[in-house]
Amino acid sequence: MPMFQPSRRDGVVAGFDGSGDGQVLDLDTAVKDGVLGGVGGGVVGAAVGEKLDLKKMVEGLDLPEIPSVFICPISLEPMQDPVTLCTGQTYERSNILKWFSLGHYTCPTTMQELWDDSVTPNRTLYHLIYTWFSQKYLLMKKRSEDVQGRASELLDTLKKVKGQARVQALKELHQVVSSHATARKAVVDEGGIAVISSLLGPFTSHAVGSEAIGILVNLELDSESKGNLMQPAKISLMVDMLNEGSIETKINCTHLIEKLMEDKDFRPEVVSSHSLLVGLMRLVKDKRHTNGILPGLSLLGSICLHKEVRGLIVSIGAVPQLVELLPSLEPDCLELVLFILDMLSSLPEGIVALKDCPNTIPNLVRLLMRFSEGCTQYALSILWSVCKLAPEECSSVAVEAGLGAKLLLIQCGCNPVLKQRSAELLKLCRLNYTDTIFISKCKLTRTIQ
Repeated sequence: MPMFQPSRRDGVVAGFDGSGDGQVLDLDTAVKDGVLGGVGGGVVGAAVGEKLDLKKMVEGLDLPEIPSVFICPISLEPMQDPVTLCTGQTYERSNILKWFSLGHYTCPTTMQELWDDSVTPNRTLYHLIYTWFSQKYLLMKKRSEDVQGRASELLDTLKKVKGQARVQALKELHQVVSSHATARKAVVDEGGIAVISSLLGPFTSHAVGSEAIGILVNLELDSESKGNLMQPAKISLMVDMLNEGSIETKINCTHLIEKLMEDKDFRPEVVSSHSLLVGLMRLVKDKRHTNGILPGLSLLGSICLHKEVRGLIVSIGAVPQLVELLPSLEPDCLELVLFILDMLSSLPEGIVALKDCPNTIPNLVRLLMRFSEGCTQYALSILWSVCKLAPEECSSVAVEAGLGAKLLLIQCGCNPVLKQRSAELLKLCRLNYTDTIFISKCKLTRTIQ
């Protein structure tokens, strides 16, 4: 039966291929030279004092590619206790024993009937797996320690330097914390949040501010840190950079402000800023940098949750601008805009702004039943508010835009909440028409198509 029978000889494994000819496999060469389809690197496990646990290494490493011979054909996970059957196929011990316990007496890969159901530990493969993962794990550990050390050095540097040297140190620290979780933890544990926050103020240059905010947005902020960052001078700097910074800086500002809004001690006046809201509207309308639309809408949606600020949003002309955006938005952004407009329709001035925008009704009717149920629900809610404000004027426009037909379809196949709202809206739409004329206006055939 083809089987490897390992023996250890000064770091070398001797394996037999079943024909009687011994085949010597040096582990370092096997992995380094790509015998297993792995990547290069020497054996480092033997040189380390600590005994590494294979399970810990497998679970702790997130590797894009693992040599296929290390993978159990049953679980498609790396093997930690490989055993070989009489057919020559190798599996993880627990997986093949479970296969047997289910009453199967065949080889899962070849489906051959087994003439011997014993399993033999494949020591050679185990040592190859252990060595390969040891290399990767120790390399990751060394890099992690190097990154932590570098993050600490940069924090110390920031306490001493000014001018261009400070900007360079912040840039490097920004790159490090963006890429490594261990660096982020080191910065937090060593009081780095307070150091970086102290750099933000009324006289901070945008070069320093943009890098500092890029670092802070990657860190876990506690309540005290958030309270410190909500100081008026620091918020004012973020608002300035939201209006004048690069697209990356603008996005980081929106993420950081939204983080601050999650704090239990957050006060709505922090975001009651005309300049902040104008900057957000510029960001969501920027067709050159569409990656800023979703972060901008997300922050605007969070702000809309605070009733005190909704009137200010309406006053800057946000309603018609958001309505005009509707046809061009991706689905993930679309539901956010509809949520915001629904929030603003809770204000009398918000409903008036929606009614006065000529594209409100046509754009909303087109969205019904085209995307998510959430989109349909928000659109129906807004249409109801607008049509209720001016039933005769708005209902006729809505019916001409095809609302009647869609409301009838919603009655046939949507959830009870949508059915109820559509039934209420349907009553408003029929005010100006006899039953015959209303049915003819619905154009059901075209709508269904």
